[in-house]
Amino acid sequence: MLTLPVHEALLEARDAGVASITCSMDLGRSTSTVTVGPSEWVWNGRAFPYAEVCKDRTIYYWDDDSFQPAARFSNSLIKLVPTEWGAPTFEIDGIKMLPTAHVSPYADAERKVGLIQPSGKVILDTCGGLGYFAAWCLKGGALRVDSYEKNPDVIWLRSLNPWSPQADERLTLTQGDISEKIAKIPRESVDAILHDPPRFGIAGELYSQEFYVQLARVLKVNGRLFHYTGAPNRLTSKRDVPNEVATRLRRAGFSTVLNGDGVLATRMR
Repeated sequence: MLTLPVHEALLEARDAGVASITCSMDLGRSTSTVTVGPSEWVWNGRAFPYAEVCKDRTIYYWDDDSFQPAARFSNSLIKLVPTEWGAPTFEIDGIKMLPTAHVSPYADAERKVGLIQPSGKVILDTCGGLGYFAAWCLKGGALRVDSYEKNPDVIWLRSLNPWSPQADERLTLTQGDISEKIAKIPRESVDAILHDPPRFGIAGELYSQEFYVQLARVLKVNGRLFHYTGAPNRLTSKRDVPNEVATRLRRAGFSTVLNGDGVLATRMR
């Protein structure tokens, strides 16, 4: 994976006649030695040309014969976006999907997963995204994580991202709309839920009373749910989305407490 800072470091080394540099080719997950030549550079025994175009706020991947942006446009422009923390975020039509202003999106996911105490639990991950919730559930000893992601382009980004977990015997990733798929999940079959939907204006059905009733149905009594809400448009629209969500969750049978940028809920009945 190539970013502008890494590409600039390679060019500077080439122009200075430096034989090799140490840098990260996997968005900060590790560092390695890259041999620098006049027309190409060598990493892990393979030669690559210098990128013809390398822009800020863009991540590039090697596509057989050239570096291409980690982005797709189907119904929306979806792209991986680098961060100062290493672990990338992603955007849909320019809207950032994960917090990055004050914390790594990966570390942010760790804190939120900790709220549902994943050890030994079967966990429903409703909107899988890049899989950071799932990664920390696995690290935290979850028995199983059932993850859903509606957008196939997001799943494609996930396949490129070195910070995203791979599906295995403890992690299933299903392409599908959880607002539809949840009806087939058995009653009281999961121990905890992580719900990180797109903002209300994009996916209002995932904030509906009907959907929250379904979340309560599949969750065991005393099971925990963390619902990311953020605080979109609070200043302009005067809406208080976190409290609106908390009210609907209580109607569905949860107790609730506001926690950071979301709602932590427990199924009571």
